[in-house]
Amino acid sequence: SWLDIFALNARGRIYFVSKAEVASWPGIGWLARATGTVFIARDRREARAQADLFEARLKAGHRLVFFPEGTSTDGRRVLPFKSTLFAAFFGAGLREILWVQPVTVIYTAPEGEAAAFYGWWGDMGFGPHALKLLASARPGRVELVFHPPLRVADFADRKALALACEEAVRSAAPKL
Repeated sequence: SWLDIFALNARGRIYFVSKAEVASWPGIGWLARATGTVFIARDRREARAQADLFEARLKAGHRLVFFPEGTSTDGRRVLPFKSTLFAAFFGAGLREILWVQPVTVIYTAPEGEAAAFYGWWGDMGFGPHALKLLASARPGRVELVFHPPLRVADFADRKALALACEEAVRSAAPKL
């Protein structure tokens, strides 16, 4: 959900990674730009440039947050992780020093609301969704589960690291 931006930023300064199209979205695009989001193009031909951008930001000390599922869901399940963005962590000078920390974000709907109350996916409009949440008379809850950091050098490749992160996130996700 777009609420992840607020929930995760509450723990300290971080920079999100998002698909380039988000920069032009009304409302959410402004929020993403204002928080220093790294925008990437989903194009295989630009994979090397994306990895270089990640590497530069990581070497500058930026803590990058990305969602390896590659899409939004109703917030009730974890989709398989895509490993593409993990490749940047295996660059020269980074592999030996980087650690990746998986985080599970768990939303609990207000009493009497559907379990997917906070989820924002598909063709749902941002404005109506935001108004629905802001107008809710009863509070829900968000929980962040920070899993033990994983040392990049302990993994053979991006696919192995992505799988380990997925397993950690999935381990704390609510079971349907």
